[in-house]
Amino acid sequence: QVQLVESGGGLVQAGGSLRLSCAASGSIFALNVMGWYRQAPGKQREHIASIITGGVTNYADSVKGRFTISRHNANNMVHLQMNSLKPEDTAVYYCNLVVRGINYWGQGTQVTVSS
Repeated sequence: QVQLVESGGGLVQAGGSLRLSCAASGSIFALNVMGWYRQAPGKQREHIASIITGGVTNYADSVKGRFTISRHNANNMVHLQMNSLKPEDTAVYYCNLVVRGINYWGQGTQVTVSS
């Protein structure tokens, strides 16, 4: 059983910053992909950023240069530093873990950016 618990969402003004964290527990193998997705009202869930065990990262074009993903393999945590936030970044953000081809999801954390 794998569990993902997110923290760090909230309300921030445009131009501000937030840091999301996700702690993974359970049957987590060394080689995996951790990442973040988001879903705004009326829209599909979209990939934001991901990072593999070795540290290679991948970002959506919409957040490149503003968001930074990092991970700590020793304690199975992934973080998303979000800078220069825009109102269009408002969404529920979900932590994602892929292990042996299986996707696991956190419960989501709300991020609201006011203009």
